Amino acid sequence: MKRPVLGMILKGYPRISETFISNEIELLEAQGFDIRILSMRHPREDFTHESVKRIKAPRHYLPETIQGNAGRLLAANLLCALRSPARYARGLAEMLRRIVRTRKATTAKHLLQAGYLAARVLPGSGVTHLHAHFAHSPTSVAVFTSLLTGLPYSFTAHAKDIYTQDPARLTEKIAGARFVATCTGYNKDYLAKLNPNGTPIHRVYHGIDVRLFSPVAHRHKSGEAFEILTVARLTPKKGLPTVLRAVAELVRRGHPVRHTIIGTGEEREALQSLAGELGISDAIDWLGVQAHEVVVARMSRADLFLLGCEVSGNGDRDGIPNVLVEAMAMGLPVAATAVSAIPELIVDGEHGLLVPPGDHLALADAAERLLTDEALRAIVIPAALERVRENFDNRRLVGELAAIFRAAMS
Repeated sequence: MKRPVLGMILKGYPRISETFISNEIELLEAQGFDIRILSMRHPREDFTHESVKRIKAPRHYLPETIQGNAGRLLAANLLCALRSPARYARGLAEMLRRIVRTRKATTAKHLLQAGYLAARVLPGSGVTHLHAHFAHSPTSVAVFTSLLTGLPYSFTAHAKDIYTQDPARLTEKIAGARFVATCTGYNKDYLAKLNPNGTPIHRVYHGIDVRLFSPVAHRHKSGEAFEILTVARLTPKKGLPTVLRAVAELVRRGHPVRHTIIGTGEEREALQSLAGELGISDAIDWLGVQAHEVVVARMSRADLFLLGCEVSGNGDRDGIPNVLVEAMAMGLPVAATAVSAIPELIVDGEHGLLVPPGDHLALADAAERLLTDEALRAIVIPAALERVRENFDNRRLVGELAAIFRAAMS
């Protein structure tokens, strides 16, 4: 029996911030799937996670921009139109309809990329189903590719791609999909309101490979600085100003603190400036982007994981940040904010402490309790570890996803 072949449309591959996608692909391959990775752009980091090296799927990179690739794109689309004029006419009509409505030129690029896929990549590949990760541009390319080839598509919706997108456009994408997956119950409830046609929507948590995380007994030595760790993109939805103000409050209360921040983003300079204003620059190590192995090593030596997620001005928000799951799997207590789906992972007082977003004093209180209250740590650390093992083991979760794919492709 021929194994299922999935065409996985990704914004970029591999990406250091998207371990969950490479883990998913690796585990789907272990489940018996042949996969073709169809990436809209080349990687932007010069290193990657170990899991990427174990993936067997061939990679195909689409022309990323029209400028510099116009000849390749137009030739492929001409070939696509000649092979199937009626299908291409439908794709072209859909592109024009969207441009009239949205005034976004990127829609033309998505059609051209889809035509390139249809003419140059998919023939002879054995791909029978398209699946896009993220509901914005990768799913737009999947929709056009489906129109041009007749292949069914599905997609996984995550966070920013849901809440910063026109709901009407998202409704159209859901309506045309064979199914939709999403990584939290919070997302599923939102998407269900945009689903008048009854497209199946499945909640499948990302999870982590629990075998890679060995809990460490975090024993703080009297007189030493508390090691606080934050791993996040330096973007508004991560609430890093709240985190920095909470750390400054801990220092003001007389606690010796060393704060390590792993990640980069557009807010880095503003955050470093804020740290200077708060008088805590000397207490912070800014490590930038690091490989997953470095992140785990830092978790093994920290006393507390701190995150201040919030809903940003454009509606962007997190789902369940995987770093919270990983920290809990390492036996590292977590103080965070009760935003989006984070309460699906952490019940306040049972698996960690949650506070309202933007409240740096409440976050400082939570951090102080988890750093100094040994009885509380003795409750939340083992409970958090059990929570992860029972609900966020990605081998079991990808098994659920594999069953969804098999049902959709049968």
